Amino acid sequence: MKSSRIRRLAGLSTVALILGVMVAPTAFAGTTAAPPNQNIKPQQSVGKGEGQLNLIAWEGYAQPEWVKPFTASTGCKVNVKYAGSSSEMVSLMANGGGQYDLVSASGDADLRLIYGGDVKPINIKLIPSWSEFHTFLKAPPFNTINGVHYGISYEFGPNVLLYSTKTFSSAPKSWSVLYNPKYKGKITVPDNPIQIADAALYLSKIEPSLHITNPYELTQHQFTDAVSLLKEEHPLIKKYWDLASQEISLFTNGEAVVGAAWPYQTNTLQAAGVKVADTIPSQGATGWADTWLLAAHAPDPNCAYKWMAYVSTPKIQAEEADYFGETPANTLACPIMNTIQKGSCAAYHANAPAKYFATIKFWQTPLAACGNGKNDCVDFTQWQQAWTQITG
Repeated sequence: MKSSRIRRLAGLSTVALILGVMVAPTAFAGTTAAPPNQNIKPQQSVGKGEGQLNLIAWEGYAQPEWVKPFTASTGCKVNVKYAGSSSEMVSLMANGGGQYDLVSASGDADLRLIYGGDVKPINIKLIPSWSEFHTFLKAPPFNTINGVHYGISYEFGPNVLLYSTKTFSSAPKSWSVLYNPKYKGKITVPDNPIQIADAALYLSKIEPSLHITNPYELTQHQFTDAVSLLKEEHPLIKKYWDLASQEISLFTNGEAVVGAAWPYQTNTLQAAGVKVADTIPSQGATGWADTWLLAAHAPDPNCAYKWMAYVSTPKIQAEEADYFGETPANTLACPIMNTIQKGSCAAYHANAPAKYFATIKFWQTPLAACGNGKNDCVDFTQWQQAWTQITG
């Protein structure tokens, strides 16, 4: 069941509205202040479960295969609200979560929830399997602020360059193929404002004079250059895809020969016999990663901690990764994945070397507050507005 991951894109077109309605600029987009709940002391032990657990999650993140054993062992009955987009998750978590205990947010929502005061710090010492996580997912900037953990990393994946092996005899070494008139009408990319970060990452390598150090923290000048590049690309695009199935169809029918994708599209196409492969070019790639975040007013914190500990184990991470088509955060999940689906560990890069993961710049919500202590970066409201101009 891979389709629900695709919904992450659907909400991005409305992110600007959520930013304006759900989080006041003084509390989020234009401040360098610490998150409002930073000084809340997390609980030091896990007691008896409250009997229930209320989740906001991507569809497929609370399947009976692992929910039933969890309930049987903990007594925590799981109730889940499946969200259709990151923006819906932010909306549901408003004012500290209400009835909800945990949310499986992606990187484009984490900081909105953290700086909005809707989630609170957790005690990672209560999550035993956290020590088995990839190092880069133990305290990533999208869920850990000033050394304070607001959640645990879960599943993740890169945004790769997908290409037809009929057209390319070897893997393209640069994202420049997406901007090359030679492939006009044969290029496809996501319909997603975060795509501006992909352009910024590319520019950071080919135009070092721009001094882009983080593709999600762009000054007006850097942002303008990235947008200009994407406007130049626009006439070359066959389709801005909303669903992975759309991109799969384009490559299957030969309407596209190169594009930005996820490993899921590559694996699906290859399984169908379509001559494609993917790569991460020399400039690196962006990527997405999910986090279980604890609601600021979680009514069932003990069950929430029991869930975070449970879904962090190698077995559950492997089951989820194979079901959803993602890469697990737990490094010990790889061999288990192969027992469930032969070859899936390698297919989803779960056994890739550290240098592979180092090339991925994971999604972050663009804020006006840059990492340099200034408020001179372009926030996501302007990203959404620019994307409408790019694709219009």
